[in-house]
Amino acid sequence: MEVTKYLTLERKEARLRQNQIDALTDLTRSLNRKRSKKGERLTDNTLIRVAVDLLLSKASQIHGDTEEELRKSVGL
Repeated sequence: MEVTKYLTLERKEARLRQNQIDALTDLTRSLNRKRSKKGERLTDNTLIRVAVDLLLSKASQIHGDTEEELRKSVGL
């Protein structure tokens, strides 16, 4: 029996700004409307996992002591 992807993931909470939540929800909806294939549903959590993977792929570039400095170090 195949285990669903959801059951293989660990729970981790994060505090987000309201504008981040709104933009994330809008992006998730937009991507779901544009989907051409059925299958795994895209969720806010899907996009958060992709964002974490992107951040981790740039780990060697990240430096700073504040959120603003960290953001600048990765070009945000």
